[in-house]
Amino acid sequence: MMKLKQIADVAMGYSFRSRLERVDGGNISVIQMKDLSEDNQLEVSNLMQIDKEGMKRPQFVQQNDIVLRSRGQTYTAVLIDQDVGEAVLAAPLLRIRVGEAVLPAYLYWYINLPATQAWLMSQAEGTKTPMISKQVLEGMEVVVPPLKRQQTIVQLAALAADEQRLMQELARKRKQYMEGILMQAASGAR
Repeated sequence: MMKLKQIADVAMGYSFRSRLERVDGGNISVIQMKDLSEDNQLEVSNLMQIDKEGMKRPQFVQQNDIVLRSRGQTYTAVLIDQDVGEAVLAAPLLRIRVGEAVLPAYLYWYINLPATQAWLMSQAEGTKTPMISKQVLEGMEVVVPPLKRQQTIVQLAALAADEQRLMQELARKRKQYMEGILMQAASGAR
């Protein structure tokens, strides 16, 4: 086991001093909590564009960075698996950038495990809107197997996710089929 701060760099999202306003032709994208889907994907199609004029030292996200929801009822992570250009995270999101000892996809999987999520929930502070601090996240213990085993875990997790998606699609199609048969039976009963 290793502490997250030993294998990754954690940074707070950019703290904007005022309400964000969309700028047509803006030169920087802003990733906000609303851009993270329930199935832990980044919705890049509608990122807010702003003008970076006046921003002090923005930290741009990169492909393979992990974004963590640090506030609310869930503390799941999103893996940025594509080039998003010049984009910054808005606070209260946290950016995790792994070192060489860990595959980004492995850490993404590990953070989203039910046991890790339970630990994060137990560490959240605050009553109205619980929050995970950067310090708590940096102190999170992570099981770090060899890179080859991490790759195997990532591949198996992807196959399991594909299986879940296919099973849901199969159940939806089965329901449609049964509804069609029952509707034919009902129509033939006239």
